[in-house]
Amino acid sequence: MITIFDWFGYEAPHQKRYELIKQAGFDGVLLYWSDEFGNVDYKHNAELARQEGLFVENIHTSFDNINDLWMDNLSGNEITDYLMQCVDDCNEYEIPTMIVHITSGECPPKANILGINRIRKITERAEQLGVNVALENLRNIENLGKVFDNIHSSRLGFCFDSGHQNYRSKNTDLLSMYGDRLMAIHLHDNDESADQHRMPFDGNINWELVMKKLTHINYKGPTALEIMNMGYEHIKESREFLAIAFERAKRLDALR
Repeated sequence: MITIFDWFGYEAPHQKRYELIKQAGFDGVLLYWSDEFGNVDYKHNAELARQEGLFVENIHTSFDNINDLWMDNLSGNEITDYLMQCVDDCNEYEIPTMIVHITSGECPPKANILGINRIRKITERAEQLGVNVALENLRNIENLGKVFDNIHSSRLGFCFDSGHQNYRSKNTDLLSMYGDRLMAIHLHDNDESADQHRMPFDGNINWELVMKKLTHINYKGPTALEIMNMGYEHIKESREFLAIAFERAKRLDALR
């Protein structure tokens, strides 16, 4: 199965976006679960996607002020409450997995017991409701390791982001480290100079190695693209962009 993040860079109403994604050949979508970009009806998008015959693989939670998750302040409490609500939303809208950033930026805070206990609380709610919480690799992979060392739950796992690894932690074999906790993947490419979210094969990631590792750890989930149209200004139509993206995803699948 092949899926794609529903915000791939072209402006279009969400229902039209899902229609185009389905027409391009994709089986499902990843949704952004917040109204911070003006998408006030974001909780309706799961239904809109399903109306077009797409399945909803997971939601990506907001990472706005996410560093406060580790801070003893009001914002940290609000972020925790928001993530708890995301667990409830996944249960209500029958979405199996939520993706969470636990740090952001160049100088994120170090892991501490406060943040770990907040994530533990979120995980306990996820256990009660049968929802997966997948933590994504970013610049700071130390906090990721600290959380996994301290919280052991079948409902707390790993979201592997190929672009983040290539840009921020190229020499760390995250799939070998956390492959047994893998719940989701974000596949996109870059040239190591920035987090560019290019289509696979348009950067310098060794895709044969990545896909073989996914096979080795017995990953059976969808091939999920998290790409954007920055750098593809020559492709004027979203329909053409999606057609190319789908072909790239099929090339990835052929390497598994």
